[in-house]
Amino acid sequence: MSRIRLGMVGGGNDAFIGGVHRIASRIDDRYQLVAGALSSTPEKSRASGEALGLERIYGDFQEMAEAEAGRDDGIEAVSIVTPNHVHCAAAVAFLEHGIHVICDKPLTSTLEDAHTLVAAAEKSDALFILTHNYTGYPMVRQARDMVAAGDIGRVRVVQVEYPQDWLTVEQDFKQALWRTDPNQSGAGGSTGDIGTHAFNLAHFITGLEVESLAADIQAFVPGRQVDDNAHVLLRYAGGARGMLWSSQVAPGNENALRIRVYGEKGGLEWAQEDPNYLHYTPFGEPKRLITRNGAGAGDAAARVSRVPPGHPEGYLEGFANLYSEAAIAIEAARTGAPVPDDVVYPTVQDGLMGVQFVAACVRSSADDAAWVSLG
Repeated sequence: MSRIRLGMVGGGNDAFIGGVHRIASRIDDRYQLVAGALSSTPEKSRASGEALGLERIYGDFQEMAEAEAGRDDGIEAVSIVTPNHVHCAAAVAFLEHGIHVICDKPLTSTLEDAHTLVAAAEKSDALFILTHNYTGYPMVRQARDMVAAGDIGRVRVVQVEYPQDWLTVEQDFKQALWRTDPNQSGAGGSTGDIGTHAFNLAHFITGLEVESLAADIQAFVPGRQVDDNAHVLLRYAGGARGMLWSSQVAPGNENALRIRVYGEKGGLEWAQEDPNYLHYTPFGEPKRLITRNGAGAGDAAARVSRVPPGHPEGYLEGFANLYSEAAIAIEAARTGAPVPDDVVYPTVQDGLMGVQFVAACVRSSADDAAWVSLG
């Protein structure tokens, strides 16, 4: 099968996440990056594209979408790795031209844009994949499979947290500036940037949907216009309860995403900074350690693992797994074949739930942590 012709919007020379997406797309050799509109200014876009050796470089995403759609050798998919406020317009431009979209999270910066993008994705024949990259980790897939199989029984309690410390003080470099600017990031700071990851991870593993939440969010750094810390209580459909903490002002925490899920028959624990291990505790029995590609790990984890147990796999490989899942779906679309049942990736609907989560947190906190629905 020939490699998928890929374009990129955003992700120029000084952009962290663009490099991550490019590496992820190459790990399994499923894509060839051939075109890009890599910056908000044509000059920077050209300089970045030339540095990457791209065949075709565009001044903006609209020009790129129209030109590529008109070529026999045009891109089949596009990675959108811009600040949040550009996601909607860029994704819609490519979806309208039948080009598959692989978009960084969160889906959009506003709820209005999220609904616009959902409508465009549902109208288009093209696929939409949202890169909540932690869903690509093998032991996250293992946990999801175990919950679905009933290994811990009916879920009762979900505890998920994502603390960092890099915004503990005011920062003036590009990544910090746009992520703390509500005009670019949206109304949510830590809730949008990392809280959506925690929210999505809980849903991905448990399959539970939040009916309502009560949020207490803060901007601790003086003058900051978006939250840098959030404590959120969650009520799930079916009676389960949850707590979510996201913070970017927690000294000593680098990227400490962690989830614990407790059911009637047992519990599961997973931490992103030690990603190859899943702790499973059947009630009344000793805690068990399940390792990636080791004894006790099942098919769901094995199909997204690359190397033998004991060799670390993590952040880049998790991203790559989503790119590979997207490649399988895109190749199926080429021929009209069905996508295999075991291919899993976050969709535009998952993205909508994430933006609804952020909006609900802001509403709730403004009303003294009142309970609000996600709708």
